[in-house]
Amino acid sequence: MNIDTIVNRDIIVVGQQPWDVEIGSNCKNLAVEFSKHNRILYVNSPLDRVNYLKNRHEPAIRKRYDVLKGRAESLIKVEDNIWNLYPDEMIESINWIKNTSLHTVLNKINNKRFSRSILKAAEQLEFKDYILFNDNDIFRCFYLKELLKPAVSVYYSRDNMVAVDYWKYHGSRLEPQLIAKSDVCVANSSYLASYCKRYNPNSYYVGQGCDLDMFTNFDAALPADLMDIKRPIIGYVGALQSIRLDIELLEHIAQQKPDWQLVLVGPEDREFTASKLHQYSNVHFLGSKYPYMLPAYIAGFDVCINPQIVNEVTIGNYPRKIDEYLAMGKPTVATLTEAMSVFSEHVYLAKTKEDYIPLITKALEENTEQLQKQRIEFASGHTWENNAKAIYSAINSTEI
Repeated sequence: MNIDTIVNRDIIVVGQQPWDVEIGSNCKNLAVEFSKHNRILYVNSPLDRVNYLKNRHEPAIRKRYDVLKGRAESLIKVEDNIWNLYPDEMIESINWIKNTSLHTVLNKINNKRFSRSILKAAEQLEFKDYILFNDNDIFRCFYLKELLKPAVSVYYSRDNMVAVDYWKYHGSRLEPQLIAKSDVCVANSSYLASYCKRYNPNSYYVGQGCDLDMFTNFDAALPADLMDIKRPIIGYVGALQSIRLDIELLEHIAQQKPDWQLVLVGPEDREFTASKLHQYSNVHFLGSKYPYMLPAYIAGFDVCINPQIVNEVTIGNYPRKIDEYLAMGKPTVATLTEAMSVFSEHVYLAKTKEDYIPLITKALEENTEQLQKQRIEFASGHTWENNAKAIYSAINSTEI
């Protein structure tokens, strides 16, 4: 067997994001890639009681409740080789419980309910010797290896979940156990791969896939709200969240280089809205834009930046926006983290806020056509196909 290929297998995909999620999803993209050569059962997370009570009038919640009541089909074919399962059992909301013994008992009950729905669907589809692929769901999928008895269980780490308040209390206890008992762990950043390897030697860095076509094939006019801004333009696209971005760093750039125009494209959180950045004439907040519009803004930047603040949330995350910048050939300056090490030959990496200004200056001065081509070529390798091949290789190297 080619170590980079898995074909004619049945794969059950579980995780945090349902098929009908409106935002982009690594898990969905990988499921589509897996389905090119395998059959996929993509399982939505089960409806929990509190979510139902709070959001019962939302269409997505009503759909799940109709499934519970037998008024709607639970198993739907959504694409060739992909079936989407709406679990037909409700689970309880238990994350608020601090007693670990009680939480363990109730979580096992939740997992049993969840697994019953999955097993019924797997039997209906005649799935055999299937691979279980868990997209970073620590609680609801903790016991699925024991309950579903897959041929191979895979834990996919794509975010440092235990750094987030919701996951921290029980997750810091359970995730290492889940990693340890999985047959193989795969991670989209070197930081998360190292983290998994502490608990499971069969842990691998598999990179990240991206949808880069709209960036590499961009050919359109610049947006009107960018046309009248003086140059050079130092730009960022993405959500402006203080938990992820360094406001002090951005203020430093704006203050020290008043002739540079700092353009920020994306929705602001409260901290950004209240920041001193709004007092600088060379800082431009252009607001939220539809995803299809982002290449036009990146095209108008002279240098792209990713001014991350380094904390538990950001240190291990793979920054997909870097691939988007590079896919357009743009010189890019970003904060150095372990996860950014894979970009070190194509991105200017800053250790401190003081490093940003000389690195941006360098990026402006040496932006040659040859460097642009090298950036585009590097980013073009980060496809979902290559990402899936790396996952296949990890599974094949550990499967028994």
